[in-house]
Amino acid sequence: MNWIKSLKKALLITLTFMVICGLIYPLVLTGIGQIAFPKQANGSLIKEDGKVIGSSLIGQQFDEEGHFTSRPSAVGYNMYDKRDTDFAGVSSGSNNYAPSNPALIDRLKESLKEFEHQNPSIAKSDIPAELMTASGSGLDPHISVKAAKVQIPRIVNESGLSTQEVKGIIENATEHKVLNVFGEEKVNVLEANRLIDRK
Repeated sequence: MNWIKSLKKALLITLTFMVICGLIYPLVLTGIGQIAFPKQANGSLIKEDGKVIGSSLIGQQFDEEGHFTSRPSAVGYNMYDKRDTDFAGVSSGSNNYAPSNPALIDRLKESLKEFEHQNPSIAKSDIPAELMTASGSGLDPHISVKAAKVQIPRIVNESGLSTQEVKGIIENATEHKVLNVFGEEKVNVLEANRLIDRK
C-alpha cells in the first residue's frame, strides 16, 4: 500500500505544478504585461484609421517612390507573391552565406546596382554597408541615421518635400540611445515613411 501513497503524492505534486506553472504563472505575467506594458505586450502594433499597418518591431518592404528603403531582407520581409514558388511561409533568419558564396555576391551586386540607379548622386564609397546587407533576422525595422540621410536627395526629388522637411522627418523618426549611453541612434523606417505620407 506504500506505493499507492507515493503515487498519490507524485500525482498531487504534478497537478499542483501544472496549475502553478502552466496556468497561474502565465496568467499573472500576461496580466502584468497588459497593465505595465500594453503596447509591447500586444506586439507594438501601429494603426492608421483603426487598421493595423505594421509593427514598430518588424521591418517591411517599401517600394513606393519618395519613401525610405529598408535594409535588404533574407526572407523578403515575408511578402507572399503568387509568382514566388519558393515562398516557405512566415519566418525570420538569414541564409548565413560565407562572403565568398556566389549567391551572396550576386545579391550584393544586384542591390548595389538598384541603389545606384535610384540614387545616382551618391558615390559608391558613401553607401552605408547596411543598405546592402541583410540583418540576422531579415526583419530589421531600423536603419542608421547615416543610411537615412544618404537617401535624402532621392526622397526630395521623388516626393516634392524640401531637404529640411526630410531632415525633420528623420529626426522625428529617430530612436535615441537608451539613457543616452546604450545602443545606437536608429531610424524606424515605417515611422519615417508614415511621416512622409502625412506631409
